[in-house]
Amino acid sequence: MNITLEAIEKVMDETGADYKTAKAALEQADGNADEAIKILQPAAKEDSEITKIIDKMKAAVKEGNVDRIQIKRNNEILLSIPVNVGIVGGIIGLACVPWALIGSAAAAFGLGCTYEIIKKDGSTDEIK
Repeated sequence: MNITLEAIEKVMDETGADYKTAKAALEQADGNADEAIKILQPAAKEDSEITKIIDKMKAAVKEGNVDRIQIKRNNEILLSIPVNVGIVGGIIGLACVPWALIGSAAAAFGLGCTYEIIKKDGSTDEIK
């Protein structure tokens, strides 16, 4: 099996994978760059979906009209994160919430969960 630097770079460019991941996929695909890309694409797609969800949540928090963010599955609340609890809580919330969202969104993404933003006026927006 011959794995070239050009093949590794092609896999990295097409999938956004790092060097080590691209090389491992090429080893699994016997050096075939196109097959290695196919191996890595489902993971790249899932990562991009998680990133989109997190970006939407962070944008809503920055707007300042968010009371809490909930992750639900089958209408059962799995996680409820308060965002703005007073001025001090809001500052701490803005600093901590993105990291909490990253972990919780990544964990819940594969479980078929829904993400809801509960606004201060009581309205709810579902993030898809």
